[in-house]
Amino acid sequence: MNPFFTIAIPAYKSLYLKECIESVLSQTYGNFEVVIVDDASPEKLGDIVSQFCDKRIYYYRNDKNCGAFNVVDNWNICLSYSKGDYIICMGDDDKLLPSCLEEYTRLINAYPNRHIYHARTQIINERSEYYLIQEPRPIEESVYSMIWNRWQGRLQYIGDFLFEASTLRANGGFYKLPLAWASDDISSFIAAKDTGIVNSQIPLFQYRVNSSTISSTSKAEIKLQAIKQERFWYDEFLKVQPADETDSVYRKMILKGIDKHFKKKQLLTIKEDIVGKSKCRFFYWIFRKKRIGLSFVDIAFLFIEVMKQKHIVKNF
Repeated sequence: MNPFFTIAIPAYKSLYLKECIESVLSQTYGNFEVVIVDDASPEKLGDIVSQFCDKRIYYYRNDKNCGAFNVVDNWNICLSYSKGDYIICMGDDDKLLPSCLEEYTRLINAYPNRHIYHARTQIINERSEYYLIQEPRPIEESVYSMIWNRWQGRLQYIGDFLFEASTLRANGGFYKLPLAWASDDISSFIAAKDTGIVNSQIPLFQYRVNSSTISSTSKAEIKLQAIKQERFWYDEFLKVQPADETDSVYRKMILKGIDKHFKKKQLLTIKEDIVGKSKCRFFYWIFRKKRIGLSFVDIAFLFIEVMKQKHIVKNF
């Protein structure tokens, strides 16, 4: 099988877009298209795209900006333009390594009839320097293994995953949460629900960490809203008892730790907000503690953690 791939780039920033496109065009496997959807950016992304004379590139510009809150809408606009059998949705500042599509083709042929595959990912900085790599994963695993290991600290991003396009559409597209907060996780879990996932053992993708990412710039209140919606998805998903014995054990462990997991996410989100702003933000959250379900123990924990963080920053 020689699959046809769509590399979708929902784009807004210009800084690394050329480098991103160049990495896609450098693939050792050539049966692909590049779908770039400009989210009504003020940065003239079309001028960058026009530098490439390659018929595999399709450029579209939204009439109206989806914005950070509705960024998953632009992922799904990319999907609507896609003609590929499989689709990768990557950031406008991320990169594919040259053998990415060749390795995915090998995996598809070796492990057919799967709806999702995963690439081991390198983390790069603003200077495109590689400084961190994802942990190794089993070649095959179930959705319950994916969830459990994600909760234990696995790194992953939307561009790590290769989705079967028809299955993704049948599932309603990429799962929408505000700011795409956990949208990558849940989209991958839905795709892996029936047949699991196949993981590449070699790096194929590069995710760029930089100060302009949505997670670095967005409001804590919106993140908390997304966390609440994320929890609702898990509650619904975990109602079903899996047939596999090992998956049943994973499910029990997940259910046992779910309250602690989401409380931790909530508190870390608030902590980051306080540390990143003025001391008044601590009182802001105290006044809203009942609304968001914070106890006095939670408030005490936040105070200690914020003081620790501020001490670290002060002495750095």
